[in-house]
Amino acid sequence: MLRLTDFIIDCPDTMKLAAFYAEVTGRPVKEGSHGDWAGIKFGEIELAFIRVDDYRAPQWPGSEHPKQFHLDFEVDDIEAEQRRVLDLGATLKQDFIGPEGYGWRVYTDPIGHPFCLCRNKGVTWTDQGPVWPEHG
Repeated sequence: MLRLTDFIIDCPDTMKLAAFYAEVTGRPVKEGSHGDWAGIKFGEIELAFIRVDDYRAPQWPGSEHPKQFHLDFEVDDIEAEQRRVLDLGATLKQDFIGPEGYGWRVYTDPIGHPFCLCRNKGVTWTDQGPVWPEHG
């Protein structure tokens, strides 16, 4: 049986990046985290940060240093969350919020990893995917 336990992100400073994502998610940096390995627990899954000496930031959407991964965070109030993550050191890269207010915005964390704030208020998530609310 296979079970996902960790999602590991390379970075030059584990504690600094873990602190950023701890503030973004409202979850604490795991006790015992240190300069080579830091983590944040989400139930059975840990978002982990591992130090690499020759870290090179992804240059999304370019392909010379591809993004390799990104994280999606569902939010109720994208404007408030945007102000908060920008204050924490994120950078807004692209806006894909549609005229009905649904969609996502792409940001990078302080060392260049992309993540998205997604606004899908009223959407019901099922095993078959999202069910969008009726308009009108």
